[in-house]
Amino acid sequence: MRALLSAALLLAGCGRYGDFRLPPAGVPERGRYLWNALPDPVLREAAVDTLNPSVLVDNGGLLNLYSVFDGRAWHTHEARSAGGLVWTAHRRILSPEARSWEGAYIAANGAAVEFAGGILYYYQAGAPPRIGLARRRAGGTWLKEKQPVLTTGPRGAWDERAVADPYLLQAGGKLFMYYLGEDRARRQRLGLAASNDGVTWTKLRSNPVLELGASGELDENGTGEPAVWHAHGRYWMLSTGRARDETRRMALLESPDGVRWRRAGLVIAGNRDWNSKVVCDATVLPQTGRVRVWFGGGDAAHPAENIHGQIGYGELVWQPERE
Repeated sequence: MRALLSAALLLAGCGRYGDFRLPPAGVPERGRYLWNALPDPVLREAAVDTLNPSVLVDNGGLLNLYSVFDGRAWHTHEARSAGGLVWTAHRRILSPEARSWEGAYIAANGAAVEFAGGILYYYQAGAPPRIGLARRRAGGTWLKEKQPVLTTGPRGAWDERAVADPYLLQAGGKLFMYYLGEDRARRQRLGLAASNDGVTWTKLRSNPVLELGASGELDENGTGEPAVWHAHGRYWMLSTGRARDETRRMALLESPDGVRWRRAGLVIAGNRDWNSKVVCDATVLPQTGRVRVWFGGGDAAHPAENIHGQIGYGELVWQPERE
């Protein structure tokens, strides 16, 4: 009996794994995305870094849950906008709780999604990093789950040392989460998990779904911070790549099923002083013929913070290919 109990606890500690795909993407349309961005940032707090936007439609306007680093800890702030370029009603909604599983360093770097009639916000916290969940309650307050909803993998797994950078996509009545995983060699890659209720998650057995780049490529030091959407008969992703010198750029990828990904040829780099070293952390709002994109930028090459982070805005405009 003791041996059986030990085996059960071991399996529980490894989490849930399964084989799945996202719903069929449909018949691919011929065309490509072109990138245009505003020259100046659209959001900046009086703090060291303002990054990681997560934008969604809410109450006839736009809600943005973003991350602010005050020099000691990362917090989640909220702002509102009618059109997405001017943000008001700034307030802090989440901070790390040192006496909980979160620790004192971070409760941010998250992604929001509307699901089952409410808004869920998945955020990074803890050491090792894991994914927590906060729900918006009546009156606009946020209630955290007491424990993380997505945890690190077992010893030797590709996500043994960290799970972070969540991004949520709703498809076929389910939630799918793309996330960064880190192994003991500090390699950072992207994986996928699925959930029916937003709380219990099953990791894809064949993770990771996106590997590191080769030597000299934009993501040879790591890939993370995914943003995923469905349009034109396929799934699309903007992922952030860490180069050898820790500059960061975003790459566009495409997939027929949300699991098998390939580069789509577009790389987005900063071309202004404020985002000269870092372009990262995209959140997307797909619309007919275009995808609205809010993203982070910085002028110092660092994988985490102290980059003078600000939030910018751009658009991916669909250009059909003529027959």
